[in-house]
Amino acid sequence: MDLGLEGRVAIVTGGARGIGLCEARCLGHEGCEIVIVDVDGKAADAAAQALRRGGQRATAFQANASDEQDTRRVVAAVSHRFGRIDILVNNAGIGVNPAWRVADMPLDDWDRMVGVHMRSTFLWSRSVIPHMHANGYGRIVNTSSMNFTGGGRPGVAHYAAAKAGIAGFTRTLAKEVGAMAITSNAIAPGYVETDLIAAFTPQMRSVLTRQNPVGRTCRPEEVAAAVAFLCSVQAAFINGALLCIDGGRRDFFWDDGSNG
Repeated sequence: MDLGLEGRVAIVTGGARGIGLCEARCLGHEGCEIVIVDVDGKAADAAAQALRRGGQRATAFQANASDEQDTRRVVAAVSHRFGRIDILVNNAGIGVNPAWRVADMPLDDWDRMVGVHMRSTFLWSRSVIPHMHANGYGRIVNTSSMNFTGGGRPGVAHYAAAKAGIAGFTRTLAKEVGAMAITSNAIAPGYVETDLIAAFTPQMRSVLTRQNPVGRTCRPEEVAAAVAFLCSVQAAFINGALLCIDGGRRDFFWDDGSNG
């Protein structure tokens, strides 16, 4: 299927590794001009170089995705260089380390988690909307999580709250920008095969596979393919959706024997 993305300019935040890099590679394969944004500038450069070696068009920017000035700087530079911005994939975020029960959670950890995920999603969306409106084409894809759709697990209340906020933001934004030929959608991945999962103990990995109806964890390429479709011409009437990419596992509960 031709997704109609040839020549589109796509910004992927947190695109230097993991899911973000797979999203960037998938969009690049569909003909997009890729802009990788990451707080790790060296990793962003390396990712862009890898895409270019594969025959794709890619540029890298070092930026803190939750910093307003960095956001404005990169969006202005991308618009100046390419003359348009068509796609935004809000992938930037941080993991849960350490996990905190609500009764023990430091306020700084709460503020940082909610700030990084929700603030960056808001800042980048706000910055690209005028450019997308001017182009007459826009696709914004935000990243929620099964830790919201499945009710979370002990120790991740701040993460689940941030991802829930992103889902709500996505739905409201969809109603604001739909008439501008811009869509706003979100994905809610389950556990994906990234460096985080690779570091899990065999017992933890067994729990993940045993509790999933598909019997395995998600591959990052599967997330990327869903994102690419949401960015496509064919997805023009999909707006305000939350796409679960979790193998059908909704009744989330982390039962590894540690909860009594």
